[in-house]
Amino acid sequence: MRKNKTPEFIPLLEQFLMEYMPLSSGLSPNTIRSYKHSFRLLFQYIYQTKKKEAGSIRFRDLDFETVDGFLKWIETERGCSVSTRNLRLSALASFSSYAQNRNFEAATVFANAVRRIPIKKQSVQFRVTFSLDEVSVLLRLPAPEKRLGLRDQVLLNLMYASGARAQEVCDLKVRDFFMEKNLYKLTITGKGNKTRRIVIARPSGELLKRYLEETGRAGQQETYIFSSQTHPQMTISCIEEIYKKYIAIARAEHPEMFLEKSYTPHTMRHTTATHMLEAGVPIVAIKNFLGHSSISTTERYAELSQGI
Repeated sequence: MRKNKTPEFIPLLEQFLMEYMPLSSGLSPNTIRSYKHSFRLLFQYIYQTKKKEAGSIRFRDLDFETVDGFLKWIETERGCSVSTRNLRLSALASFSSYAQNRNFEAATVFANAVRRIPIKKQSVQFRVTFSLDEVSVLLRLPAPEKRLGLRDQVLLNLMYASGARAQEVCDLKVRDFFMEKNLYKLTITGKGNKTRRIVIARPSGELLKRYLEETGRAGQQETYIFSSQTHPQMTISCIEEIYKKYIAIARAEHPEMFLEKSYTPHTMRHTTATHMLEAGVPIVAIKNFLGHSSISTTERYAELSQGI
């Protein structure tokens, strides 16, 4: 009996992530990174529940009970939001369509399981922001006389000045910061590999310029602006730890402030947008500054600011 040589789960997944997504679909590195993480979590779940290693997973293992259980585990065990759960489901659905086109018989169980699971409706989340006083406190906390303190001060300051997403900040290289017509500017690469050029406030620009000079990065065009203690490029998890550290210090020093349950690096982006709106910046200008693809996304800040 001749063996079926049609690719099974792992070979097809590798083709999907390494060839189809970046080359055929032209998806951004951030999207590919997110999809890879979704499947790493799936492997972790299957190992915990079935003691099956990633290399031995077959499409038949990915039945409805397994996929549904994985998505429930994402929310209950890992404490992820509905939005994150839906993102993981989207990654599975995208791959299931790809796989079924290439190995219909084997991938059908998996594809049918994914189709049976609906996207969960998300409740409207109240957007947490920092007040002007809270931003002021945060920006003053790092100790610039220390190497890491200077890095943290510049990082927090730049995130407020630019409203950039955490990943966008991680991806910034020295070449992306420049002066033009006496203005400090950043070229930011956002979702879908779209770039935008923004002007940042002069104090932030001068602080960043001094940081690059003092750390020896000035002129090294391909060097990342922010690094961790172990890697030349900072990661989102590193930025999250920096925020966690300074929020804890700020709460201890100012118990009357920072009263929301949790804050994330994205809180600063929400804060920048809200403060721009309150300062009278036109909503279209805010949309372009933040790199929103739709004006409706930016309009949510107007609703927040007006208490709607």
